[in-house]
Amino acid sequence: MEIEDEAWTTAEADAEALVWRAAQAVLDAHEDIEGQGIVILLTDDDSVQALNRDFRKKDYATNVLSFPSPPNPEGQIGDIALAYGVCAREAAEQGKPLAHHLQHLVAHGVLHLLGYDHERDDEAEAMEALEREILAGLDVPDPYASDEEGR
Repeated sequence: MEIEDEAWTTAEADAEALVWRAAQAVLDAHEDIEGQGIVILLTDDDSVQALNRDFRKKDYATNVLSFPSPPNPEGQIGDIALAYGVCAREAAEQGKPLAHHLQHLVAHGVLHLLGYDHERDDEAEAMEALEREILAGLDVPDPYASDEEGR
């Protein structure tokens, strides 16, 4: 775990503990996986924009990026980077505590490391159902409830 942007801990003093609880909850739900090494970076929008541009050819900041690792003897499954400004803005716009949004995005990112995706509707439904289940175990309300009400 690395915190590059202190805005994370200024806004959410328990950011590191929240991140690890969310990541571990996903891993605990997948006992069959080999390896559990994850590097999580809490950084700023500019850093995430640079990663997004350099690795995905998309020149904008996004909330969370996941970079799965190839099989390796260290058991590393990948890296996740979260952009403070984007995440804080989304939480405010959605009327959610930053802590809940952070845990949701960490769970989302770890699921991507494990091979889950949401490109197709059926994939999105499966991934969202798993996110809801994991987050409920962390006492985080359904992060998609307001999205569904607006549909």
